[in-house]
Amino acid sequence: MKPQADIGEANLSFIWTRVSDYMALTKPRIALFVALSTAVGFVLGGSPDLARLLHTLLATLVIAGGAAVLNQFLERDLDARMRRTENRPLPAGRLQPEEAYVFGLLLSALGILYMGMVVNWLAGILAGLTSGIYLFLYTPLKQKTPHNTAVGAVAGALPPVGGWAAAQGEVGAEAWMLFAIMFLWQFPHFLSIAWIYREDYARGGHRMISVEDSGGDRISQQVVLYSLVLFPFSLLPALVWVSGTVYFTAAVVLGLGLLRFSFSFARYRTERDARRLLRATLVYLPTLWVMMVLDKIAL
Repeated sequence: MKPQADIGEANLSFIWTRVSDYMALTKPRIALFVALSTAVGFVLGGSPDLARLLHTLLATLVIAGGAAVLNQFLERDLDARMRRTENRPLPAGRLQPEEAYVFGLLLSALGILYMGMVVNWLAGILAGLTSGIYLFLYTPLKQKTPHNTAVGAVAGALPPVGGWAAAQGEVGAEAWMLFAIMFLWQFPHFLSIAWIYREDYARGGHRMISVEDSGGDRISQQVVLYSLVLFPFSLLPALVWVSGTVYFTAAVVLGLGLLRFSFSFARYRTERDARRLLRATLVYLPTLWVMMVLDKIAL
């Protein structure tokens, strides 16, 4: 018979493992990134209400977590085929699909209701729309068309619009300017990921452009095109007085840096260049957001 202490430690270990797996389903790093972009929209929207901002961020984290859980529920069989996702809680069998489904629904419903009732219903509707596009359009389209990235980019670009709506109770033209910047940024970001993991995506049955464009001609053209279009769009916040000259300077430097890595990837098309481009995108957007917010506060 095992000592009571050993039984207690085993129970604690089991509970901790379950909690860790449930947390992993919510993709915390992505949820935090969504919350950051929402916070940018809120601050640029001009509201000084700190309590409202905190409520908005909490609701956003819950909604983003719920969408991530439901996405993994829907893609559990495909995730099992891919090396980068085969150890997730569902394909690995550590959690059952029914558990993830209920957990995801609860998080999504509670988050949207919380956003609507505590912040405002426009922000709640936008949050629900974001989750709906992500789950019911982007997720199934990944198996149907290589243009799924464009649909996913719409969902990914809506959080700063939701943040603006949470602050203002309406959506102005400036909010759609933030939408455009984030929409365009997602192409070099996600296309670099698609190139790095193109063989894995093929195993998973995802119709990514990198799977169907083995030579890399189309994906290189799109990376360069969207990076070029992003450059002038990134300058708009300074030109319409959402931010100032410090942001303008930072946007120019960041934009030129991103273009350098985009052209390098397009020329050589190696995994090394794709990873360098990916890192560049991960530096570009958070730095752009921070400079935009700091310059806005200083104005």
